[in-house]
Amino acid sequence: MYTVMLPTYLFHYNMLQRDFFPKIVNLFRTCKGLGDMGGLHIIFRLVKAIILLNSAAIFDKIFSDDFILDIIGVLEYDPEVCNVQNHSAFLKEHAGFKEVIPIRNASVVSKIHQTYRICYIKDVILPKLDEATLASLNAIINANNAFVVCLLKDDTSFMQRLFATMRSSNISSESKKELVLFLREFCTISSSLQPAQRMQLSRDLASRGVFDIISDVLRSQEKVLVSAGIDILHYLTQDPNLLRSYIANHEENSREGISLLGLLIEGILTDFGGEMPCQFLEILKVLLDGCTADTVTQCRDFIELFYEKCFDKLIDIIESSRVEEYSAKPEILYNICELLCFCARHHPYKIKIAFFGSNSMEKILTLTRRRERSLVVAAVRIMRTIIGAGRNDELLISHVIEYNTLKPIIEVFVENGNRYNMLHSTVLELLDFIRKENLKSLVVYVVESFWDQLLMFGQLTSIQAFKLKYQEYVDIAEEMQTTSVDHTRNADERGLDKEEEDYFSKDSEEDSAAHTIHAHQQCLVKPANGSEIHHIPARPKSGGLVDNGVDKDYKSSPKRPVKADEALNTPMASYSSLDSKDADGNILKKPKLEDKQPPLSPASSIKNSDGNDDVGKASPGSPDQQQHALESLDSGHQTGDDCMKDAGDSSPEMALDTAKPTDSEPSTAG
Repeated sequence: MYTVMLPTYLFHYNMLQRDFFPKIVNLFRTCKGLGDMGGLHIIFRLVKAIILLNSAAIFDKIFSDDFILDIIGVLEYDPEVCNVQNHSAFLKEHAGFKEVIPIRNASVVSKIHQTYRICYIKDVILPKLDEATLASLNAIINANNAFVVCLLKDDTSFMQRLFATMRSSNISSESKKELVLFLREFCTISSSLQPAQRMQLSRDLASRGVFDIISDVLRSQEKVLVSAGIDILHYLTQDPNLLRSYIANHEENSREGISLLGLLIEGILTDFGGEMPCQFLEILKVLLDGCTADTVTQCRDFIELFYEKCFDKLIDIIESSRVEEYSAKPEILYNICELLCFCARHHPYKIKIAFFGSNSMEKILTLTRRRERSLVVAAVRIMRTIIGAGRNDELLISHVIEYNTLKPIIEVFVENGNRYNMLHSTVLELLDFIRKENLKSLVVYVVESFWDQLLMFGQLTSIQAFKLKYQEYVDIAEEMQTTSVDHTRNADERGLDKEEEDYFSKDSEEDSAAHTIHAHQQCLVKPANGSEIHHIPARPKSGGLVDNGVDKDYKSSPKRPVKADEALNTPMASYSSLDSKDADGNILKKPKLEDKQPPLSPASSIKNSDGNDDVGKASPGSPDQQQHALESLDSGHQTGDDCMKDAGDSSPEMALDTAKPTDSEPSTAG
């Protein structure tokens, strides 16, 4: 590689050190004077090859003031072109440099000339250069521009003379036009500066009153001046906070009652033609966006000012489009829709307040009746953006449903039919968004309000999915309703059972306590002389619900002994259904069956068939017998009816009489 590249470096060195370029320039002049076209073609190929070497040192040499015009003269003799080009004559005669404000720095003037000539070579003479060479030439151009801008902006005398002349009232319209064009060129070439340098230049221009000058320019009726002014303003929006602050501070004191913000709105609404309305639109977007932590206050103030002063005006332009003679051009209406869509995307809260305040959404949707499909699509896109930005806003969704806002959209969708166009896709995208975001209220609203109209699109996947989503909501609602009814019924039943249980439990506890105390007293009562009781009545009064009127002297038939297992198998209901009375005739209630154990059968107090005594062999009045009675009473196994005061003295028949109802008494079992 070194053996290949070394001759190239030597060739470069020889050209620079042996006066190569002065000699080739002299040779070119000689051949041109003699009319030697063959020699001129050879020199052209040689100079073009030198340029394609893409050497920065060579570029500095051939683009200097001493050689650049002769190099351009050499490039006029392209052997592939039939006629000789007159590039040198054009640069000398027609491409004159006009100084609107005299530049006293010779270096600046030289760099301006050099930059223009290099651009001419790159764009006109040799437009088919390779990418590497083009990149090198562009780098030279940018470096020259940065050099010129830095020297001029730092030249205090030059900047003062420039702005003083532009503010002068004695200046002619032509001179003012040239100054504005120069300022635009100055701002344009400053794009080659570093970002920090561009920001500093914007601040310097703002401090010198450039916004006042632009305001005057935008009021002009001349399209060239307005175009130049908007280009300058577009450059200055690199720091949008400068323009926001200026507008906020000069809103009330604006000349002719129109502030710079109003002029920007007028620019959108004026038919300049070309790209100028779009430039106004882009500047407004930059001002309405781009808020940072450092500029949030200025940005918020500007946004408030925009919605207060300009929003209703834009809506009125749209509303007036319903009347043909007052309608703006479709391009203007489309730009307004673009701006409103941008606002809906970046300021959802402000746009919601503005829409609710003046029914703005309904006015915007009047565009769906326009013949221009682009305007119809733009109106649908605004609605889609508003719903997307406020998908969690129940108030917004309720407003859409209450005012039937989607009706014109569905109607124009149906009118469009099965034509697959931008309108078709935009409406389907809106419905898909509502479905995918699970906006239940809107899904139900669309299906229940417009399903008859949407049936003709039933074959579309989006429409089918939308109906399935609606059916899903309906099924969920029905299931929830059924579940709610079941829960309510179960809750009522549980509440009733709990009340009944609490009521009877309370009564049972009170009755059980009173009954136990009374039985205990009956079991332990003794005569005054201290002798034990030897007689227990066969049965107290019937505790049945109905008095059968049986004579108390009626004697029952003899009773047979009852076996233990037979007594235990006696139905529990027969015991639980009978109430006892104390000595005073007060009814003693039994405890509930589900809460207490069944009472012991009286048969348990007699001997079994084997002759074994179940109650032990203690004497009738022994302490063991009394303790057993107390334990039976306390444990709830024996009630007042079944209490035996003296089990030892009672016969089996007597014990049976106390346990088994007589034949003459009705049984309440079951």
